[in-house]
Amino acid sequence: MKTCVSRARFAVLPLALSAAFPAFSQSGATPQLKETVVTASRVATPVTDVIADVSIIDRETLERAGQSSLRDLLAQQPGVQIVSNGSYRSSTGVFLRGASSSQTIVLIDGIRVGSATLGTASIENFPLARIERIEILRGAASALYGPDAVGGVIQIFTREPTDALVLSAGAGFGSDGQRQADASIRGSAGIIGYSLGVSREKAKGISAISNPASSNFNPDADGFTSSSVDARLTAKINPDHGLTLSLLRSDSEYQFDGMPFPNPLGLTRLTSDARAKPQINNATVKWDAQWVPRWKSTVTAGTSDEESVSEYYRVSDGAFGGRSKFDTKRKQLTWQNDIKLDKDVLSLMVENRSEAVDSSTNYLVKERDVRSALVSYALNRERWNALAVVRNDKNSQFGSFNNWALSAGYRLTEGLRAVASAGTSFQAPTFNQLYFPGFGNPALVPQRNRATEAGLKYQQGNLALGAVVYQNDIQGFIIPSTNAQSSLAVLRGVTLSVDVQAGPTSYSLSYDYADPRSYSSIPASNDRRLVRVAQNLLNARINHRLGDVSVFGELRLSSDREDNNLTFTGRDTLPGYSALNVGMNWKIQKNVSLLARVNNLTDKQYMLANGFSVPGRNLFVSASWLM
Repeated sequence: MKTCVSRARFAVLPLALSAAFPAFSQSGATPQLKETVVTASRVATPVTDVIADVSIIDRETLERAGQSSLRDLLAQQPGVQIVSNGSYRSSTGVFLRGASSSQTIVLIDGIRVGSATLGTASIENFPLARIERIEILRGAASALYGPDAVGGVIQIFTREPTDALVLSAGAGFGSDGQRQADASIRGSAGIIGYSLGVSREKAKGISAISNPASSNFNPDADGFTSSSVDARLTAKINPDHGLTLSLLRSDSEYQFDGMPFPNPLGLTRLTSDARAKPQINNATVKWDAQWVPRWKSTVTAGTSDEESVSEYYRVSDGAFGGRSKFDTKRKQLTWQNDIKLDKDVLSLMVENRSEAVDSSTNYLVKERDVRSALVSYALNRERWNALAVVRNDKNSQFGSFNNWALSAGYRLTEGLRAVASAGTSFQAPTFNQLYFPGFGNPALVPQRNRATEAGLKYQQGNLALGAVVYQNDIQGFIIPSTNAQSSLAVLRGVTLSVDVQAGPTSYSLSYDYADPRSYSSIPASNDRRLVRVAQNLLNARINHRLGDVSVFGELRLSSDREDNNLTFTGRDTLPGYSALNVGMNWKIQKNVSLLARVNNLTDKQYMLANGFSVPGRNLFVSASWLM
C-alpha cells in the first residue's frame, strides 16, 4: 500500500508544477524544433514521442564544461551517480539507477566500448572537446542493446561535419596546474564531409588518496596528461546512399597511489611512482542505404581497443619496478533494417560482437563472442504509441538468452503523457569475476532481471516535467565487493525532473531517490544497501543571459552513502555533501568567447569512494575562437 501512495503523489506532481509555471505551458510559447533521440529505440524519434526515460547533453552544455570531465557532466544528470578514485582523472564508475558500474553499456557512435575484465568503460579519458552530444537511456535495455544493459545505456556521438567550413581553437588554464588546448576543422567539399580535431589536457593534480590510514597513502600530487585525435569522413554517394568513417584515439597517463605486485624493488607507498596509461582506439564504418522510400538499411562495422596499463617506478632514480596490463579488443558488425508501415516502424537487426582479453594476468578463458537477432515494432497513433522488442543473444560461454521489452505512452492532454514499460535483461559475469586469481569464481552464472517503470511526462512550450517510478529485480546478483552471488537484488527508486526556459533564463532541477538492496541467505549480506549509491540526490542548474554574457550555477546535494572500509572487513558511511559550481561565458566578439568557471566554490571536502580525494575549489579560464 505504501508504494501505491507514493506513486499517486508523483502522478500529480507534473500537473501541480504546470500550474505553478502557467506562463511556460501555454500553447502560444515560442515554438521549438523537435529534437530527435536515437538511443531510446535505435531509430531517430522526436523527443516529444519518446517513451523511455532519456536525457541529452548537448554541445552548448559541453562548451560550458571548462575543466569538468565527462564524469562531472554525467553526475549532473538525473538517475546518474559517479564514483572516482581521486584527483582530476582516475578510475571512474557510473551507477545508473543504482545498478553497479559494470551494468551500464557505453557506446561511441554505436560501437560498444569498455573493459571486458572490469566490465566498465574508462569514461574519465573521453575528451569533451571531441564530443557532439550524449544520450543517456535509463532503465533495463538488454532487449535493445544486449547483455549488461541492466541500468541503461550511455551513447557518445563524436563531432560531425558541417556544410560550411568551420575552424575552431581553444586554450585554457586553471588551478593545480590545469592546462587545456584543442583545435578542429570541419566542413564539406562536394559529396565529402569532414571533421578533424585534436585536444590535449594536463594538470599537476592533487593527492589521489586522502586518508593517511590507507596502506597506499602518499601525500604527493598525482597529475595527468591526456591527448586525443578524432576524424570523421562522410560521403553522400547519391541521395539514397551514404558512407561514414569515424576514428577516435585517446592516450592518457595519470598518477595514482599504489605499489606493484610482485615488488622486486621493494617499493613503499612513499617511494613508488605509480602511473596508469589507459588508451582508447575506436574505428567505425557505417553505410546508410535507403533502398526504397519505406525501407532503410544500416550496416555498422567497428573495432574498439581499450588498453589499461599500470607501470611503477622508483621515485629517487626512475628505476622500473613492474608493469601490469588489462587490454580488451572488440569487433562488432551490425545490420539493421527499418521498414515504415504507414506511421509504424518495423526494425530487424542481426549483430555479431567478439571480445578478447590480452593481459599480464593469466585468465583461464580469454575470448568470447555474442551473436544477436532483434525484432522491434514501433506503433504510432495520434494519442498513443508503443514499442515492442524481442531479442535473442547467443553467448559462446553461457548459451542462448531471450529478452523482451514492452513500453507504451498515452497522451492525456496536448502536453501531458503517461508512460509505462516492462522488460527483461541479463548480464554475463566479467572475466575478472570469473577468473581473476584469488577473486574469480568460475561457477558464477549470468544475472537475470525483470524491470518495470511508470511515469508522467509533460512538455509544452518552454516547460518540461517528468516523474518516473521504477523497480528492477535482479536474480543471482553478483555482489561487487565479495564476488558472491546473492539470491536477489532490488533496484527501486524515483526520478523527478523540471526544465524551464523563461526568457533569457533557463532552470533545470532533478531529484533522485534510490534504494538498491541485495538479499541473501548469508545474514551479513541480507537486506543491505548497495555500496556507493546515495539514497537522495538533488541536482540544480541555472543559466541566465545578459546580452553577450551568460552566467550559470550548478548545485549538487547528496545524502550519505555506504562503502567498504579500507580493510574490507565491514562498511563505512561516507557523509553527505554539497558541491556548488559557478561560471560566466562572455562572447567578446562574433567569433571569440571567454569562459571562467569555478568548481566546488565553497571548497567542500568529501569522498565519492572511501579514502579517495576529490578536488577542492578550483578555477579555470579559457578562450575559444570560431570562424
